[in-house]
Amino acid sequence: MAKCAFLGLGVMGYPMAGHLVAQGHEVTVYNRTTAKAEAWAKEHGGKWASTPREAAMGADFVMACVGNDDDLRSVVLGDQGALAGMTDGAIFVDHTTVSAAVTRELYAEAKAAGVFFVDAPVSGGQAGAENGVLSIMCGGDQAAYDAAEPIMQAYGRTVKRLGESGAGQLTKMVNQICIAGLVQGLSEGLHFAEKAGLDIREVVDVIQGGAAGSWQMVNRHETMADDHFDHGFAVDWMRKDLGICLNTANENGASLPVTALVDQFYKDVQKLGGGRWDTSSLIKRLRALD
Repeated sequence: MAKCAFLGLGVMGYPMAGHLVAQGHEVTVYNRTTAKAEAWAKEHGGKWASTPREAAMGADFVMACVGNDDDLRSVVLGDQGALAGMTDGAIFVDHTTVSAAVTRELYAEAKAAGVFFVDAPVSGGQAGAENGVLSIMCGGDQAAYDAAEPIMQAYGRTVKRLGESGAGQLTKMVNQICIAGLVQGLSEGLHFAEKAGLDIREVVDVIQGGAAGSWQMVNRHETMADDHFDHGFAVDWMRKDLGICLNTANENGASLPVTALVDQFYKDVQKLGGGRWDTSSLIKRLRALD
């Protein structure tokens, strides 16, 4: 079994680190809020550290799942960052959704320090993390991926390398672009059903097995019908991700008109006070227009 560090214990990182312990790995965690790290260590029997550097010392693998580009830099770089504590040949695996640019920057920093860096953003949400069935899309050196892949299997159902450094983040952008348009379409369909006097649950029971079916439809239609959004992937985080997608599209020339529009719809949801609501709350915006 491997010696691992896990940096970031949010709704995703907390259970992911727990799955590593369950698979027999030795795990030390770090979290900006120390109380959460202490709570995790008490629950799972692992250790906690007061800095990323301390957590990473002696680790074969260092995993991170933090908030954004700047958060990632803060746990990787500097005197107390993870790279300062990692030994030659160790592997840093980043599960944060960030820009491909910061990924390539940190890949270069890690290489200069004698450390490998794999970008490995995840999809599947809180439920996927808790159940250990995340989809993990990876970029980086083949040898580093090959070494890290069995470790990621602790919480990943689908783990795949898509190419060199940054490829995992670019694939995650594709994922978010697809979700944005899909959730808006689902919201409009269910809103239409409501306005037509149909029962959402009965409608979905009929159509979910056909061409219109999706994970979002199966797993979110009931909470959408009940106007319940205190769960899942937050709108604030989705807007962060879509911002990355749109910025990257400006660089590579991709046309994302629907993504840009849905991003503005999520901005409307934030104005309704829904920054922490699940992304399926797009339907709430439509109801507010009635």
